Amino acid sequence: MENVKVIIWGLGAMGGGMADMLLKKKGVDIVGAVGRGAKIGKSMYDYIKTEKGDRPEVLIGAAEDVIKPGAADIVLLCTDSFTKNAYDKLKFIMEQKLNVITSAEEMAYPQAQNPDLAAKLDEIAKANGVSCLGTGINPGLIMDLLVLIWTGCMEDVEHIVSRRVNSLSPFGPAVMEEQGIGVTVDEFKNGHLAGHVGFAESMGMIADGIGWEIDEFKQSMDPIVTDVDRKSPYGFAKAGNVAGVAMKAFGYRKGELMIEMDHPQQIEPEQVGVQTGDYVIIKGTPNVNMVNSPEIEGGIGTIAMCVNMIPQVINAEPGLHTMLTLPVPRAIMGDMRDRICPDKKIVK
Repeated sequence: MENVKVIIWGLGAMGGGMADMLLKKKGVDIVGAVGRGAKIGKSMYDYIKTEKGDRPEVLIGAAEDVIKPGAADIVLLCTDSFTKNAYDKLKFIMEQKLNVITSAEEMAYPQAQNPDLAAKLDEIAKANGVSCLGTGINPGLIMDLLVLIWTGCMEDVEHIVSRRVNSLSPFGPAVMEEQGIGVTVDEFKNGHLAGHVGFAESMGMIADGIGWEIDEFKQSMDPIVTDVDRKSPYGFAKAGNVAGVAMKAFGYRKGELMIEMDHPQQIEPEQVGVQTGDYVIIKGTPNVNMVNSPEIEGGIGTIAMCVNMIPQVINAEPGLHTMLTLPVPRAIMGDMRDRICPDKKIVK
């Protein structure tokens, strides 16, 4: 069997990291990279940490020149956070009859806020015989799938708290802008910042996964103001300005609070003595109290989730998938080809 062939669309912090990870793996080749502007015609290796060495050259091209039928087994799309922004790219990829994994947060469970677009993407995927998945560290694993896995050992569930205290430092400029890193408090309060993207998706995944009907959803967002200058690779907040956001979400059923999500995130939290961590607290039979500290680092986690789900997506039946509909993620320590069902590969 030939190596699994991958195209990466977007070589920012996440896409570039996926390229670096793939280059360490057996049985997989990066056969194309998509970018725009000044990156067109440049070497992929100019934008990642791994040196080219004696590896084949990969030149960055426009989407229509790189993504073509038979060009690869799968595309990793790392350009957007929102389903509506990623939709046209996903449609284009699947119409070229290529599988796709996207790191767009809302695509982790697009049924939650974009059911019409989710239905269209499912229809496009099935019509072209390919599979589509949105995933990442959060949403995609820590605050949703991990919660559901823990409920697997429970007879009944009464109340769920999912908490993630994390650092934003590994993420790129798009996330810095979404979180308002570096803006003043007035700008934060008067702006239209996205904050964490994915609460509705995570809550929808949890509720649908265990069979709860959540009839009211609320979320809040407050600024985390720094009293010292903080600098990360892609963001800067001077003392007195915003270094992150403290976000909460609440899901109710018939007026009763069933699911709570607590997610303070900021750049360089350790600089001000904040201990990061991931927590799952479930009241039921039996109770669950999971603590993982420090946090699973968000950048590495998102990169690994997208790369490690490649075999599951290639092997899947055509359609729009979520982490509920595919086998659980796991590290690929051997040859990636060993994970692929031969009859599912597109490129022979």
